[in-house]
Amino acid sequence: MSSRRKFLKSTAVLGSMSIFPEYMQGMPKKKPLIDEKGKSIIGIYGPWADQLVTDPPSLSYRKGGWENLESWRKMALDKTRELISSPETGNTPAVTVDKKYEYDGLEIEELSWQLPYGHRTEAILLKPANAGGPLPGILGLHDHGGNKYFGKRKITRTSNQMHPMMEHHQQQYYEGNAWANEVARRGYVVLVHDTFTFGSRRVRFEDMAEITWGGSSTRGRSDRNPEAHENIEIYNQWSGEHEHIMAKSLFCAGTTWPGVYLAEDRQALGILAARKEVNSERIGCAGLSGGGLRTVYLGGTDHRVRCAVCVGFMSTWSDFLLNKAYTHTWMTYTPLLPKYLDFPEILGLRVPLPTMTMNNSQDGLYTLPEMVKADKILQETFAKAGAADHYQGRFYTGDHKFDAAMQKDAFEWFDRWLK
Repeated sequence: MSSRRKFLKSTAVLGSMSIFPEYMQGMPKKKPLIDEKGKSIIGIYGPWADQLVTDPPSLSYRKGGWENLESWRKMALDKTRELISSPETGNTPAVTVDKKYEYDGLEIEELSWQLPYGHRTEAILLKPANAGGPLPGILGLHDHGGNKYFGKRKITRTSNQMHPMMEHHQQQYYEGNAWANEVARRGYVVLVHDTFTFGSRRVRFEDMAEITWGGSSTRGRSDRNPEAHENIEIYNQWSGEHEHIMAKSLFCAGTTWPGVYLAEDRQALGILAARKEVNSERIGCAGLSGGGLRTVYLGGTDHRVRCAVCVGFMSTWSDFLLNKAYTHTWMTYTPLLPKYLDFPEILGLRVPLPTMTMNNSQDGLYTLPEMVKADKILQETFAKAGAADHYQGRFYTGDHKFDAAMQKDAFEWFDRWLK
């Protein structure tokens, strides 16, 4: 069982629908999202904080007065991009092909490129062996999973020998499949890259100033045998504790964690689109969990993504505020954005481009009523734009996952819109 799943099982707080306590009666009407005793994960302050933002927020397309889709989207996109505040990463970087080989019916390239900051980004490109082109492309966005030592390896397979932790990871979340390989075999060129603070892009002990908190220290640690299971567990615990420091530092730098994610994912998208065997007008993106989060921000704000599938990361800001912020990392949040858009409306910025959300009804990272509400928000947004058939929200039985049945539905959605 992953450390994140253990954490959830030991500390789960489930929200339920009820009335507001009496002291809230004079405040503006909003659908309640607290339990019958008025409790929340921030105590008595929850109901008050939840009333600070109107529903719908000020730049929601669901509000009256937004009859012109393009004028609304420009204003909403401009504000969203301003608040996300992605750092400048320059032109598309030069890409090096480090290895090239075939495995299990696929041509595989191990790629790398250098951004203006940090260690080189490593990536895996997969495509059907001997396939003609140009083919549609998929940007595969790896998950978080409480495991920052790994990135691209979470959703790819490049040989019969896998790290045991990745074998377990794919079994737990993907029903044993490397889903990037599976969709490549259907006739797609798939790129999966390590993103900020994961895999090749991780923060490394030897680069750290000496800091100590909560019993954790960087002193005496090194990446000297980094692939050892014990060392990876130590690293993942340390890097999880380091997230609040990274987030504060990014705020001090005038950016946000979603902003850095978005900058790096946009660069990877450009690299995929520039490939000669890729039809740049037919590119999709998808990911589970942290990959679903990245799909929300990338798919919502970069419309080179013609088809987006967000898996296991769809709820509302109210759900995070009152019930579930503790189950998510700092990578989720863009300060002040909830004043303008609810969380699903970030993805809704791509309307009317084809969009799917996939949810698990027993997913402990969210409350079911708010997952349903998020789905309805997106339904309403696409319907108002006259594109109701361009959106599908699906619910599956089970906990947090992207299993074989869900993968099949997602791949068929890509086939429908990208082929």
